[in-house]
Amino acid sequence: MALFSRVNSNVFSLLSHCYYKKYTMGTGRLRLRGRTSMLLNVQYKSSTRSNFTGVQTTLETEIIQRRDQARRSLLIQVYSPKSHNDLYNYCSRFGDILSMHHYQVNRNHYQENYILVEFKDVVSVDEIMSYASFVRSDYIAPVKSSVLWFRKGQVAISQKYQTKVALTVEHGYIYVNDKKILNVLSNAKSISGQIIILYETLRLTDLEIRLRFHTAQHLEQYFSGLFHNMRVLPFGSSINGFGRRKCDLDLVLVPNYSQEGNSRLVFHSKPIRHNDRTETKEFLGVLANAMYQFIPGISNVRRILEARVPIIKFHYDYTQIECDLSATNMTAVYMSELLNLYGEMDWRVRPLVTAIRVWAKRQEITTDVPGQWITNFPLTLLVLFYLQQKEILPSLKILKLHAARGDVRCTENGIDCTFLRDINKLPADFKYKLNQDSLETLLHDFFEYYSTFNFDIYGICIREGRQIQKPSHTALHITNPLETTLNVGKNVSFYELNRIISKAQDAVHTLETADKTNEDNWGIMTLLKINNVNTKNLKKLNNTKESETIKNYLENRSYEISDKFDVSEENTNEPKAKKEEIV
Repeated sequence: MALFSRVNSNVFSLLSHCYYKKYTMGTGRLRLRGRTSMLLNVQYKSSTRSNFTGVQTTLETEIIQRRDQARRSLLIQVYSPKSHNDLYNYCSRFGDILSMHHYQVNRNHYQENYILVEFKDVVSVDEIMSYASFVRSDYIAPVKSSVLWFRKGQVAISQKYQTKVALTVEHGYIYVNDKKILNVLSNAKSISGQIIILYETLRLTDLEIRLRFHTAQHLEQYFSGLFHNMRVLPFGSSINGFGRRKCDLDLVLVPNYSQEGNSRLVFHSKPIRHNDRTETKEFLGVLANAMYQFIPGISNVRRILEARVPIIKFHYDYTQIECDLSATNMTAVYMSELLNLYGEMDWRVRPLVTAIRVWAKRQEITTDVPGQWITNFPLTLLVLFYLQQKEILPSLKILKLHAARGDVRCTENGIDCTFLRDINKLPADFKYKLNQDSLETLLHDFFEYYSTFNFDIYGICIREGRQIQKPSHTALHITNPLETTLNVGKNVSFYELNRIISKAQDAVHTLETADKTNEDNWGIMTLLKINNVNTKNLKKLNNTKESETIKNYLENRSYEISDKFDVSEENTNEPKAKKEEIV
């Protein structure tokens, strides 16, 4: 990934104009070693989502379009990016190609190349899959899927197929390391600029989102051979707008009742009560065995069946992503929609959440291992609640009050997930905000707010948009916005809560005393603990692209519920020997 150079405030202002509407943001000040630094003047952008076709839409509509995009796509392993032209010419025999995206993964100690090919219609995909063949072997499970291998061969191509579609992405899906993050942050002109660039650098790219929906489609194709009208939907960080590169992929298997017919002839079938915990565990156990034995690309299958929401964890080899699959957990899907909606309401929300989540990870406040510490989901709720106190975001109560008939949602177990989904219908106070604090000011005040918050008496409730009397004796109480009887911070110990408060106090001090003239250690670099690299050497490397990073954020916004499973026990019944995969 290219490294980026320093961009001056005039360029940043021009790029900002491309992203925000003409609604000027106020200027804030923070003390930096006895002096004040003028922050960026930025302009407010309309929060309404524009999907990948440029049409304003809700997240539900975008999920439908992304699923359709996945159905029209094939993931094809090739020898190298140079196979692009040959692959295009071959696949063009079956239909029009809209785009081709290349990426590499390290697997089995060597580098594999893949090209995601998007066709104009699903008929082309069906025709290719009907034409494709299996390796001749007595030791394979002949499962058809949308992941193929492009083997060498000489095929005569007619002249009409010679028009080429260039690789939309080449060498995509690259993980961002500390050196690259440090370089872009050290070249920024302000802490606000650092926060925006950090978000743009870490956010999920269009290719990564495509691959996540393709993964869901890959599973759905297999499950459709067992169950009629079942969908596999991504949720959490992959769609709520707060995801970062290489984050886990959360999936849910749900029935599609909208495709039920009116025939008088009805299939005999066995009932499965998904609200029965024992039956759900048995159902997922059967699926886990089948996934491990028969679905290509799936490895390291683990059964986490004693969690509050039982899941199957597995590794998807074609993208090197860890995945979690649950059954009929629609509450999590609607929660993702709510978080996505909050992220769309104000341009500052997602960069601020990203900065705070990265800070928490670097300070070892959050970790990938479940335990007595806070996770990304309740941490995100802390940020949203703080922004409600700043009158930047409305409470869920207000969103429910302004909900229309088309916004009514209810889960299989009766949880009301109704709230306003069209942000154009927000109250005027939240469409045209009086609070125009910069990201730098918001970051500083976030740490200051929670470093003095009385957690002994009060709990956090974004549903009401105000602090509530803590109804339990837990260290941290954060009401689940949709399932109000649940405390998503119940696992956090008093020791860990005190660490959060202490780290927040340290962050306030750091932001107020950091020396901006020290190019190796200023701003959020000190918070993220990535100042131990030789910055001067880094700056000699390709210092021409920082403005592109900012411009991508300003013009091409992309769209976790990490505690959703509340894991209490692991059950890893998978055979230790990895099944050999044949292509």
